[in-house]
Amino acid sequence: MALNIISNYAANVAHRNLSASDEMATRSLSKLSSGTRVVSARDDAASMAIGARLNATTQALKTASTNVGQANSMLQIADGGMATIDDILVRMKTLAVQSSSGNLSDTERGFLNDEFTQLRDEIDRISSSTNFNGIQLLGDGGDVALNYADLDTGGSGAALTPATGFSGFGITDNNLWASDGEQDGVTDNNFSVSINEVTVGGGGTQIIMTVTANVDLTAGADAPLTQSIDVTDYLTGGSKAMTAGDTGTLNFDQLGLTIDINDNFTDNVDVVGAGVGGANDFGTATGFTIGGAVINTTASTVNMAANSGQQLPASIDFQVGGGNTANDRLGITLTAVDTATLGTGAAGTSTALNAATVDITTAARAQATVEVVTTAIDDLQRARAAIGTYQNRLDFAGQNLASTQENTESARSTLMDLDVAAEMTAFTSKQILVQSGVAMLAQANQMPQNLLRLLQ
Repeated sequence: MALNIISNYAANVAHRNLSASDEMATRSLSKLSSGTRVVSARDDAASMAIGARLNATTQALKTASTNVGQANSMLQIADGGMATIDDILVRMKTLAVQSSSGNLSDTERGFLNDEFTQLRDEIDRISSSTNFNGIQLLGDGGDVALNYADLDTGGSGAALTPATGFSGFGITDNNLWASDGEQDGVTDNNFSVSINEVTVGGGGTQIIMTVTANVDLTAGADAPLTQSIDVTDYLTGGSKAMTAGDTGTLNFDQLGLTIDINDNFTDNVDVVGAGVGGANDFGTATGFTIGGAVINTTASTVNMAANSGQQLPASIDFQVGGGNTANDRLGITLTAVDTATLGTGAAGTSTALNAATVDITTAARAQATVEVVTTAIDDLQRARAAIGTYQNRLDFAGQNLASTQENTESARSTLMDLDVAAEMTAFTSKQILVQSGVAMLAQANQMPQNLLRLLQ
């Protein structure tokens, strides 16, 4: 080979091959250190895409398995409460049978009835207080929600009609509105709505809706909470006015409230902005009174109705799959087991346990009560049986999820996991190439020195 003066061709070739060998060794090392065959898309784009989807599926299945476990825990709590109620019903039937006997006096029956009444109240207490993460399981109760459907019940607020522009209210923070910080048994919470026209820079105007919430947070420290929204453009996003048939939702998130409006809201607010006389009929006598040089509506107050408690949900859907189909969800229907339901029978037409005639003060009433309590026991067993069927189904769902997760992980492993022995062999060979390349590059760099010796 010729000894070139300008370019050391041999050294360039050796360097290029050394760089390639070093890169391959580095990539092999990254695979060995990560334990995966596909470190980047350049290694195997198709396998990386499939592996990513399988990984997402695996993680979703893990979460679904957790959901199944949570559902089982919830049902176990419900069944535990039902088991206690079952014991109470057995005791109540014992008392009713005892009171039915003619060897007792009315006085003694009164003593028995006192216990009977207390046990009945305990059933309602258990059913209303048995919950899982705030979800009622056995009956209505709990201090976390308010009945605000009939605003007239609360006092000064009138029931909403579409003509006012207001379609309804929504509560997004139940705990806030159900508070009874003064512990006086009254959730004396209300909120007022006002609409004002304000002047902004450049001579423009804005229509501002302000909601002031008087919340019973702590004893002796009721603090008004206020939030305002610019409703000039009426719809969320502020880009277009409402037209016929449009609806919108104003979210007062700091107050735990939403206000639903319809297209009539536009006309009513336009009256405010125009500064002409008139009246908005929301809140009747305490409604938005419009007039004067400065447009400022009087606040329309809505008092919350009495606390009706957390309602028993008709059903609870648990996500037991990684998709968005009906098969990825499992619905659990809960049955109330309070005294208003127990005793009514499968058809719901028999005497409820909380009926005024259900007592054991006389032998005749005690004999009739025996039948009511017997029916109540049957009602409870049907509810417990339903819980048991859901538990069994969840067990199988959990087993299927575990099997699917295992197989999905195996499929991903086949695509992505590294054959350590084979890759170690490849890495060793690449190391040898790197070492050889370094030696050859050194040899090639000695060639110009040989040329210099010839010139000496």
